[in-house]
Amino acid sequence: MGNLLGGVSFREPTTVEDCDSTWQTDSEPEPEEPGPGGGSEGPGQEPEQPAQPPERAGGRPRASSAPDEDAEAAGAEQGGDSTEATAKPKRSFYAARDLYKYRHQYPQNFKDIRYQNDLSNLRFYKNKIPFKPDGVYIEEVLNKWKGDYEKLEHNHTYIQWLFPLREQGLNFYAKELTTYEIEEFKKTKEAIRRFLLAYKMMLEFFGIKLTDKTGNVARAVNWQERFQHLNESQHNYLRITRILKSLGELGYESFKSPLVKFILHEALVENTIPNIKQSALEYFVYTIRDRRERRKLLRFAQKHYTPSENFIWGPPRKEQSEGSKAQKMSSPLASSHNSQTSMHKKAKDSKNSSSAVHLNSKTAEEKKVAPKEPVEETDRPSPEPSNEAAKPRNTEKDSNAENVNSQPEKTGNSWSVRQT
Repeated sequence: MGNLLGGVSFREPTTVEDCDSTWQTDSEPEPEEPGPGGGSEGPGQEPEQPAQPPERAGGRPRASSAPDEDAEAAGAEQGGDSTEATAKPKRSFYAARDLYKYRHQYPQNFKDIRYQNDLSNLRFYKNKIPFKPDGVYIEEVLNKWKGDYEKLEHNHTYIQWLFPLREQGLNFYAKELTTYEIEEFKKTKEAIRRFLLAYKMMLEFFGIKLTDKTGNVARAVNWQERFQHLNESQHNYLRITRILKSLGELGYESFKSPLVKFILHEALVENTIPNIKQSALEYFVYTIRDRRERRKLLRFAQKHYTPSENFIWGPPRKEQSEGSKAQKMSSPLASSHNSQTSMHKKAKDSKNSSSAVHLNSKTAEEKKVAPKEPVEETDRPSPEPSNEAAKPRNTEKDSNAENVNSQPEKTGNSWSVRQT
């Protein structure tokens, strides 16, 4: 391949902060953020086994009905739902990295460079080939599967064909999109018309309806029944993530925000689908490439999220830094005050200690000490002075020799008697 990949440079993110540029300066320059059409920049790079992205299970492709979907939904993407009432949720690095790569046009996706596939996704949408392995054409799906919620719920192989991505899904037979196929798809009116019909069909399956050509959505007639199902059938959250990604790839980036805002409203305000809020905040929001749109959605979510202290998708370092600064400003003052108090106390203790020593020698400096200490000494009953007792005591401590010599003998004798 020579120098074909020589110009490709990509630093693998290692933390959630590396992946999330919503509240900070993005590592992705503004001009590179595509508009409604998804990524048509140069070839990307294949994700390094993106852990737990939607429609994947450990990187192993599947060709048949996939119970792994449910297991995956209960894992990384849905992991916070069951314990959210009792434990503070945590940001998923796997989710953050998956969506980071999606927003950055799948860097390291060398497959996009090696070959242009046979445009199987476009041919399927032109009704020229059926999707595999079921052997069903797009027209049959749109006409006969529409409203058949049991089929749409339990079949796990059609979703990769209806909403193709530039990453391998559970269905091994579904081909990944390439940048070339994306451009051809967007130029084919027949394919775009069917793509929108497929989107409407899935929205109805979830209990939602498309209300206009700008992507606004509302509750469908059957919303109560379908919301209850959606709240309980969490593997569908993986499908919603895939649908949002595919909208961005095939020219409908602007449709994402209305759908995500609607879901957040139903989950956080109306409480009709509360189990979806973790996936909405970890995945759905971060499929949106425009940072400003992500911020709007996260501010809305933060306003309605309960308990508010568990909201972990906001800008904690920026918005809370002012409060922490105030605490830090007061903290040194208190610390300084405590330090001075401690020093004063130590000085006082030291003074009392030295006074107790010098008290015994009755020096002039001792008289400045509070009377408490000498009172304790003089209150003791003392026997008659003894010169014999005084002599060894006067020579016992060298440090008191000068004071002893300068004091009357009575003072020395008195001190010696009390110490025995």
